[in-house]
Amino acid sequence: MAGQALVDRALANELNAAQETSQDQSHPMRYRLRKTTPRLTSTKEILETRDGEVARLIAIGDKPLSATAESNEEARLNALLGDPARQRRRKQAEDDDAGRALKVLRALPSAFLYQDAGPGEGPTGKVEKFTFRPNPAFSPPDLETQVLPAMTGEIWIDPVLLRVARLEGHLQQDVDFGWGILGRLNKGGWIVIEQAEVSEGQWRTVRFEMQMSGRVVFRNRVFDTTEEQTNYALLAAGMSYQKAIETLLDSK
Repeated sequence: MAGQALVDRALANELNAAQETSQDQSHPMRYRLRKTTPRLTSTKEILETRDGEVARLIAIGDKPLSATAESNEEARLNALLGDPARQRRRKQAEDDDAGRALKVLRALPSAFLYQDAGPGEGPTGKVEKFTFRPNPAFSPPDLETQVLPAMTGEIWIDPVLLRVARLEGHLQQDVDFGWGILGRLNKGGWIVIEQAEVSEGQWRTVRFEMQMSGRVVFRNRVFDTTEEQTNYALLAAGMSYQKAIETLLDSK
């Protein structure tokens, strides 16, 4: 398959997978999320349900929770068990995030010009590498895609399964949102997303890194985060968030 066609097919598959997830047609999974920031490292056990994700904190600083922290976490989960309205708000926030991600995914084929960089070796096997740079003909249709014309980077494609194994982007210039009033991302920031097949036919993010700085509503902010997702396992479809909480409480 020719280079541009390979990129187009892989990006189309990513969009289809994201749309299935947003429409609750994907296979729910259980996984472990380890998140590191300059301030804290935390590890959570997460279950995906028809009502949104449910998480249990299991470690801080790569050490098991103290008895007090464990008790507080159980109390938090029990409170959520009796508060479906709160879970509905959490699910709505997840849906909003997914909607923003879909806007970016839809724009990727036309936002950049891709150039074949040859074969390579990814964490899970052979990949085809492509560099990308802004397409001068692309006009961002919404707030979420305004950052794309300022970004260059590299994308790795699994040539057999036609999925994106890795995407790395770097900001080449400052990006203003809302005429600089609502926020700005500063030149030099970068983001890396790595994906892998974690179960037959199921691709998920396994690593996410972001280093960005800027201003959000008149406040200077630094975003320095690494997330690692491991221990993926399929769950029964249609699980309720209440059942997920019971499962997490019973797992200790």
